[in-house]
Amino acid sequence: MLKNKTLLITGGTGSFGKSFTNYILKKYKKIKKLIIFSRNELKQFEMRKILSKNDLKKVRFFLGDIRDKDRLNTAFKDVDYVVHAAALKRVDTAEYNPLEFIKTNILGSQNIVDACLNSNVKKVIALSTDKAAAPINLYGATKLCSDKLFSAANNIKGKKNISFSLVRYGNVLGSRGSILSTFVEQTKKGFINITDERMTRFNISMKDAVEMVDWVLKNSIGGEIFVPKLDSFRVIDFAKTLCPK
Repeated sequence: MLKNKTLLITGGTGSFGKSFTNYILKKYKKIKKLIIFSRNELKQFEMRKILSKNDLKKVRFFLGDIRDKDRLNTAFKDVDYVVHAAALKRVDTAEYNPLEFIKTNILGSQNIVDACLNSNVKKVIALSTDKAAAPINLYGATKLCSDKLFSAANNIKGKKNISFSLVRYGNVLGSRGSILSTFVEQTKKGFINITDERMTRFNISMKDAVEMVDWVLKNSIGGEIFVPKLDSFRVIDFAKTLCPK
């Protein structure tokens, strides 16, 4: 599928982006180019250091922000596939900085749609979250709006050979900012803070998340929201496994 093709990952230096990059480079040896698009120069520098010389021949690092449409237009030239993973994601931070989340998660998503329609991108896979289903916080609400924008983009593409699809999965255990890392830090202080003991979480491994996006990249036709059937756990039970006392 990716033979002599170019794939771009927004938010490519995040937890998913790094895992997906390693997966793609290992599985698709004949990929033409893999572009890592992100706004963090330090993370790009650190990611470049851990890639092999062979991999670096095919990987390009592109510094930019999805809020900047002009930069996206430049980055998307000659790109065949886009996996959109860039987002502001911390639930608590969103409540105190609502406009910043709107600028990135909603307006940034529309910028990506526009830039893709202005280029020769053939397929876009946007990553969503279970928090976008009947959202009760601003982060989830911005991701729901983002999902609607990507889904609706299929209605305005005209005769252009492009499709937009979504992957909506749960919490990736162990990813940056996940409940696991938060609880581990709290156990060192002798307590775990739980907002509501009725709270549950859908859980997916990074391996499953990466393989699912790869599958969707191959099989999507446009307009779908792919939702895996996931195991869930009660947050309080999870906390007790980490801190039995």
